[in-house]
Amino acid sequence: MDDLDEHLLAKLRDDARAPVAELARALGLSRTTVQTRLQKLERSGVIAGYAVRLAPAYEQGRVHAFVMLTVEPKQAAAVIAALHRMPGVRRLQSVSGPFDMIAAVEAQGVAEMDAVIDGIGAVKGVERTNTALVLSTKFDR
Repeated sequence: MDDLDEHLLAKLRDDARAPVAELARALGLSRTTVQTRLQKLERSGVIAGYAVRLAPAYEQGRVHAFVMLTVEPKQAAAVIAALHRMPGVRRLQSVSGPFDMIAAVEAQGVAEMDAVIDGIGAVKGVERTNTALVLSTKFDR
């Protein structure tokens, strides 16, 4: 990976569906060079796939939260498996500090968010949760 690959990845983060010719123009490279680099990044596993990015207007109508979890010792694998099955849990990360994990949660409304948070708290192995509702997103890369 070099600076050019990093710039290419930054452009893809902005628009993963951008045509190769558009990426090439933005980077000042030939289309063939960009296509070759994309293939190299895909083969090496740096690019694992492409994802849908939802429109801000759609996202504004949804409720987002971060749920910090304290997990009973030796229960992390079971908690991870249970949360993975919950569609409202979009991301789960282990962290340092007073909590063991942080879950990024999304719901259609407050009532659904309440149910998701209650569901997380009811998972065997979850000792305690602390939730922060997202008021606004300043930027998202």
